[in-house]
Amino acid sequence: MNMMDIGEVAMRSGASPSTLRYYEEVGLIRSVGRHGLRRQFDPSVLLKLSLIELGKVAGFSLGEIAGMFGDDETLNIPRADLHAKADELGRQITKLRVLRDAMRHVADCPAPSHLQCPSFRKLLKSVSSRKAGGRAGARRTDRPPPKDV
Repeated sequence: MNMMDIGEVAMRSGASPSTLRYYEEVGLIRSVGRHGLRRQFDPSVLLKLSLIELGKVAGFSLGEIAGMFGDDETLNIPRADLHAKADELGRQITKLRVLRDAMRHVADCPAPSHLQCPSFRKLLKSVSSRKAGGRAGARRTDRPPPKDV
């Protein structure tokens, strides 16, 4: 068996040794022993670290990622969760495209002042209404609303 120590795993995966120790602590990966003070890993850990990184990039939490691995190290990715994440990414992409296009328009707008540009004003209104809507939805429900004085 050709084991790798934590330094080699870190170098080949791009994950820091502290990240590898944390992943081991929370049960995402397992070392197979020690050589002196250095943890030793089976080379298959590199594939698992790639899957963990892919899950993180896709927006899954470490807890969600951990739930995708069975006790016997089998991979069980719920397809419905993937569809939900893909839909969420699609919504984010749409919002970012609109923002990109608005910013390009404002950057190229021939109006003497950005405040005179209808597209810029529309962008400002959109941002402020989104922020105001977010505040209203963030109200805590475990305490009663304030009484009018």
